[in-house]
Amino acid sequence: MKYLLMLYAEEKAGLAIPPEQMAGFMAKMAAYQETLEKAGAFVATAALQPTFEAKTISNAGELKVHDGPYADTREQFGGYFIIEADGMDEAVDFAAQCPAATWGKIEIRPYHPGYAPG
Repeated sequence: MKYLLMLYAEEKAGLAIPPEQMAGFMAKMAAYQETLEKAGAFVATAALQPTFEAKTISNAGELKVHDGPYADTREQFGGYFIIEADGMDEAVDFAAQCPAATWGKIEIRPYHPGYAPG
């Protein structure tokens, strides 16, 4: 079954990290991806641009577009991994290895069985 690991962190804190320190964090994320690949669990990953680059829309009869995220929260959705796991317990084990769990939170959501991409 496929699982989406949604990575949340404090965006302002992340933007304040010096480039050399951020490069170290990104190296840890690359090593994590390699771990997933070796386990046969890796499907896809991507990082997202900061929320000030985002738009939120609604279209209940009239299209409305707002700058940034809809919710004002301390932590923002910053990227994701899509993994293949035998069940939620294994997905939790994979997520616990992700370096992003040390500076933020990871939400684990199973794909709906009828809509999971091939």
